[in-house]
Amino acid sequence: MTERSEGTSAALAGGRGGPAPREQRVTATATRRGGGPAVARRLLGIALQLVVPAAILLGFWAWSERAESFFFPPASEIAGFFGELWLFDRVPTDVLPSLGRMFAGYAIAAALGIAVGTALGMSRMLRTAVDPIVQFLRALPPPALIPFALLLFGAGDASKVFIIALGTLWPILLNTIDGVRGVESQQLEAARSYQIPARARLTRIVLPAASPRIFAGLRTSLSIGIILMVVSEMVASDNGVGYFVLESQRSFAIPEMWTGIVLLGVLGFVLNWLFLLVESRMLFWHRGLKGNDDA
Repeated sequence: MTERSEGTSAALAGGRGGPAPREQRVTATATRRGGGPAVARRLLGIALQLVVPAAILLGFWAWSERAESFFFPPASEIAGFFGELWLFDRVPTDVLPSLGRMFAGYAIAAALGIAVGTALGMSRMLRTAVDPIVQFLRALPPPALIPFALLLFGAGDASKVFIIALGTLWPILLNTIDGVRGVESQQLEAARSYQIPARARLTRIVLPAASPRIFAGLRTSLSIGIILMVVSEMVASDNGVGYFVLESQRSFAIPEMWTGIVLLGVLGFVLNWLFLLVESRMLFWHRGLKGNDDA
């Protein structure tokens, strides 16, 4: 009776704010100890992302002011021309047409890559049949097809959209195939045993499970799209950022040429940041499953 009463009293004391069980105290201590280093690593990462680019920019700025090189004008001169040209004089005539063509080609590649990649990933026979064709086409450098695109579509926007779509298609397609193939067969078998319709299996199981790989392909294709946007505008074009950079180089307007290069870097950085923002919203569950972001 005495031992039972003491045990009951201890349990009541713990429930009323008394000493917590040993397992709970150990867990709480580990959580407190782990939170500090995680926050410190996150702050260090943010500081490095800000300090390192700032240090490189300041170093280049100081060097360029004393370089006296025709090919590397002073950074202050580049900054002055950048404000005159891109804030916001040439935005409607060069930036918006470039982004419009890039997003059009990117959207076409995303739609085709996800649709065809899902079909190929779910059918082994179909995947085996078309694999040689896919491997042959993905090996073709898109810039090498610019003459063909000009013959087929002319010198307008259609040829540039075609080149961008063709070059950005393959990372999305291949990552979608791998993502769909990686879906656990047990999940699909369980869905079939419960007689879940094929459309629901596709939208509720296959695509969500493959979405991390699909987003990886979309992110890779985004940077490829920016590159092909510039390349396609350097041939048979009369506007766009790529056209502006090439024309500035041909007329030996070196500071203006550098402003176009800087603008392309800024566009790439902003688009990548926006993509990561969307990805974090769409794949919040995947980030939680990994559980190692702060490691």
